[in-house]
Amino acid sequence: MLLDQIQTDLKNAQLARDEIKVSTLRLLLSEIHNAQIQKGAKVSDQDVILVLQREAKKRKEATAAFRSGDREEAALKEEAELKILEGYLPSKLSNEELTKIVLDTINELGATTIADMGKVMGVVMSEVKGRADGGMVSAMVKEKLSK
Repeated sequence: MLLDQIQTDLKNAQLARDEIKVSTLRLLLSEIHNAQIQKGAKVSDQDVILVLQREAKKRKEATAAFRSGDREEAALKEEAELKILEGYLPSKLSNEELTKIVLDTINELGATTIADMGKVMGVVMSEVKGRADGGMVSAMVKEKLSK
């Protein structure tokens, strides 16, 4: 289970005295614990992935904010944390794989206009679950339906 792997990695990072990894994994485990409390039951791997995605998104936004504020040192720290978090996320889909999924879904649903975008997005997003960025999927669906 993904949670067990994160806990094991935290212990190893503590032994290796890897401060950034330790602090990142502690914060991640805290967020997972909060999700577990909110859910009222044990968290599944899918729940852990959702927490990972949320935390990764926070790091990306913080990196951009620090860079725009001329705080390169803080941006580098956020990038290091992001890299650690991305190590636990499922691998991203390539553009070709995503295009194929979008086109297959459009053909399956018989979608022809931009008005069908909501239906297509719902099916595609449930299929790619965490392996593709929602904004990227939206742009691709819009492009394919506009043709």
